[in-house]
Amino acid sequence: MYPPKHHQDSDINHLIKVIKAYPLATIISVKDNVPYITHLPLVYEKGKLIGHIDIYNPQTELLKNNTDITVLFYGPQCYISPSIYSTTQLPTYNYIRVHLKGKVTAIEDKDALKQSLIRMTEFLESPNPKYTLEPNNPRLEANLSYIKMFEINITHWEGKFKLSQDKKPKDTKAAREELIKRSQESIKQFLDNVFKAN
Repeated sequence: MYPPKHHQDSDINHLIKVIKAYPLATIISVKDNVPYITHLPLVYEKGKLIGHIDIYNPQTELLKNNTDITVLFYGPQCYISPSIYSTTQLPTYNYIRVHLKGKVTAIEDKDALKQSLIRMTEFLESPNPKYTLEPNNPRLEANLSYIKMFEINITHWEGKFKLSQDKKPKDTKAAREELIKRSQESIKQFLDNVFKAN
């Protein structure tokens, strides 16, 4: 299989677009050779990633003190059948991934936490917001003591874009269209299967 195209610092804008379009991240911390893994939405702000975590999550204690962290973002993915190409090819799998490394620190200010939760809600509700998290929301106030805010200073960027770039333009376009079609179809089929009536 053709290896993915690696995107480095010159392509950071492409990676930021992936992060903004697919904000649910996998964050990985290591303590005593044991990995701690949590899935959380992260918002990219002014060169940093901002997140919030439940105080009872065991990884919370590792999200401070400039600790090392690895973050993964997942863009679209799908199997590509040789049947879509105009030339003879082998089966492959196309995907978009972003791998980041950084240093994480806790933000202890409750007002900052509150404003950050409001901003994250605005971001996740865009571009057509149907809900606004108001600052005086009593449920928000009641839960501030159970949420920790953290920020990640990104030290290393790496993008892995495997999109049939080595093919003829016609075949690359066909692979792109297949990625769109199969991604939509696979989500529907999966959800229909998981949530089908008994």
